[in-house]
Amino acid sequence: MTDTSTNVLVCVAWPYANGPRHIGHVAGFGVPSDVFARYQRMRGRNVLMVSGTDEHGTPLLVQADKEGVTVKELADHYNRIIADDLAGLGLSYDLFTRTTTRNHYAVVQELFKGLYDNGYMIKETTRGAISPSTGRTLPDRYIEGTCPICGASDARGDQCDNCGNQLDPTELIDPVSKINGETPQFIDTEHFMLDLPALGDALKEWLSTREDWRPNVLKFSLNLLEDMRPRAMTRDIDWGIPVPVEGWENDPGKKLYVWFDAVIGYLSASIEWAARSGNPDAWKDFWQDPATRGYYFMGKDNITFHSQIWPGELLGYAGAGAKGGAVGELGTLNLPTEVVSSEFLTMSGSKFSSSKGVVIYVKDFLAEFGPDPLRYFIAVAGPENNDTDFTWDEFVRRINNELANGWGNLVNRTVSMAHKNFGEVPQPGELEDADRRILDLAERTFAEAGDELELAHFKAAITKIMHVVGEANAYIAEMEPWKLAKDETQRERLATVLWTALQVVSDCNTMLTPFLPHTAQKVHETLGRDGTWAATPRVEEVVDDFAAAGAAGSASAAGAAGAGAPQWPALDLVGVGLPEAGQSYPIITGDYADQQATWSRVDVAPGTPLAKPQPLIAKLDPELAETGPAWAPVQ
Repeated sequence: MTDTSTNVLVCVAWPYANGPRHIGHVAGFGVPSDVFARYQRMRGRNVLMVSGTDEHGTPLLVQADKEGVTVKELADHYNRIIADDLAGLGLSYDLFTRTTTRNHYAVVQELFKGLYDNGYMIKETTRGAISPSTGRTLPDRYIEGTCPICGASDARGDQCDNCGNQLDPTELIDPVSKINGETPQFIDTEHFMLDLPALGDALKEWLSTREDWRPNVLKFSLNLLEDMRPRAMTRDIDWGIPVPVEGWENDPGKKLYVWFDAVIGYLSASIEWAARSGNPDAWKDFWQDPATRGYYFMGKDNITFHSQIWPGELLGYAGAGAKGGAVGELGTLNLPTEVVSSEFLTMSGSKFSSSKGVVIYVKDFLAEFGPDPLRYFIAVAGPENNDTDFTWDEFVRRINNELANGWGNLVNRTVSMAHKNFGEVPQPGELEDADRRILDLAERTFAEAGDELELAHFKAAITKIMHVVGEANAYIAEMEPWKLAKDETQRERLATVLWTALQVVSDCNTMLTPFLPHTAQKVHETLGRDGTWAATPRVEEVVDDFAAAGAAGSASAAGAAGAGAPQWPALDLVGVGLPEAGQSYPIITGDYADQQATWSRVDVAPGTPLAKPQPLIAKLDPELAETGPAWAPVQ
C-alpha cells in the first residue's frame, strides 16, 4: 500500500566544484542518499532530493590560482564534470544545481536579512589574516596549522577535520599560509557573527528530541552545545555572495561565509526545483509542512554545519531564539529530521584527498566497472558507522563472490533453465514445504529490510537481502532442477521449482533496486517485463532567468518572458559581483514518478515469454586484487 501523503526531503551534501569527485565523496553523501531516496519513492512517498555544486569559498580560489584560470571558469568547468559523474553513478536528484545562480544568491540574502532583522547577526571586530608579502587577505581555509584541541597537524583556519571542531585562524598553533608557507599577519577586521549563544536553548531543546540519530552523530552534536559562541558568517574575500546590509553590499572584499550560503542551498535548490517544475509553491510542501521528514546526508566532517549552524539559522530566521523576532518572508521552515552522517572511506589507511594524491576518481571507476559495482561495495562495505579502508582486494572479492557468483549466477541460471525447458515462466503445481519456506523468507525480508532502510541502516538492509540470495541459491542446489529436467514424470515439479525460483529472483531484484538500479532494470527485462522499472537521472541544460523583485516590475517578470518559463519568488538581489542573468548551466533531474518499481512483491506471471539471458555481472580479473587498475595502481 502506497503512502503518497508523506513528503520526504532528501538533502545531499554539496561537493566543492574545485575538482572531480573521488569515491570517498560519493561513499559519504552520494550513494547512501540515493539508496534512501529510491527506497522512499518505492514506498510511494513524495520525495524531493536536492543538492548541487558548492562554488564559493577558499578551495575554489586556491585551485583557480593553481590552474591559472578565473574562479568562475574553474567553477563552470568542474560543475559540468561533477554533474556528469553523479548522473553516471545513477544518483536520482530531482534537482542538482549550483550555488552561483541568481536564485541562490537571493534566497541566501533573504535568510541573512531575516537573521539580521531578528538580532541574530551581530557585528564584531575580530582578528583576520593577511599575507605579509602580498598584502592579500587570507581567508580561513588558506591557513593551516596544528589543532589546539586534538593536536592534528593539518587543521584549517575554520575547522579541524580530525576532531570536527570549528576553529578561528588565530587559535591554530604555528599557522602557515597554504599559498606560500609564510606565517600570516593578523589584523583587526569587522564581521557579522551568528549569535549561537542566543540560539543555544532552542538548539538544545530541538536536539533533545532527536532519538533515532546514529549515536556518534547525536553525541557529537550534543557536545557542540558545551562551547556555544558567536561564529563569523562573513569573510574578507572577493568571491562569494554580497552581504545584504547597507554599507556592506557594495564592498567587493566582504562576502558571506561559504558555509553560511552552502547549507541554505538545500532551500534554494528546492525553490529552484519548484520554479522549474511549473508549480512555484511546490517547495513549501517540503519546508513548511511540519509532517514532512527531512534527511541530510554527508560525511562526518560536516556534522557541525548541519546539526548546529543550519538549525541555528532556521530557528533565528523564524524568531525562535532568546531574542525572539518575526518570521521571515519564506515562512517558518522545517528543521532536519535526521542528520545522516557517514564516517570516512580511506585508502591504505589515509583519508581520500585529491590534494595529497590519495584518490580514485568516480569518472575512472565508472569507465572501467560501471556504476553498480561501486554502489554495491559502498552499501556492503562502506563507511556507514566506522572509517573503512578501500582496497582492490576487498573490491574484487565482494564483486566476484557476492555480486557475480551470488546474485548474477542466481538470475542467470534460474532464467536459463526456465527458458531452456519451458520458453516462458512455467505454471507451478502444488507447492511443497521447501518452496513455501524460501517464498516466505523473501516476503518477510521486504518488511525486515524496509525497516532497516527507514532508519538509513543500509548495510543491515542489503545484508538481509543478500541472505535471501544465498538461500535461493541453496534452494536450487537442493532441488536439483537439472535432474528433474531429465525425468518427464517430474515435469510439474520442475515447473514448480523454477516458478518458485523466478518469484524469489523477482523479489530480490525489487529489494536490490535502490542499491543496484541499473542492474535491476536489466533483471526486470530478463524476467520478460517491459517499461522502465528503475528510472535513471539525466543531465539537462537550463538558463538562469531569475528576476529579482523590482527588476522589470516584479519577480514574475521572468515568467512573463515566455510560456513555461520558471516562476521565481519575489526576493531582492543586491550587491556587487552578482551572477549574470541568462547564463546556461547543467542540472541533474529525472522522471522518477513514472517508474514501475514499488517496495512489494510483484507476482511472476506464468506464460510470460523468457529469452536466453545475457551475462548480468562481469567477474573481475583476480589479478586486479593485487595490482589495481593502471589509473589507480596498488602502491
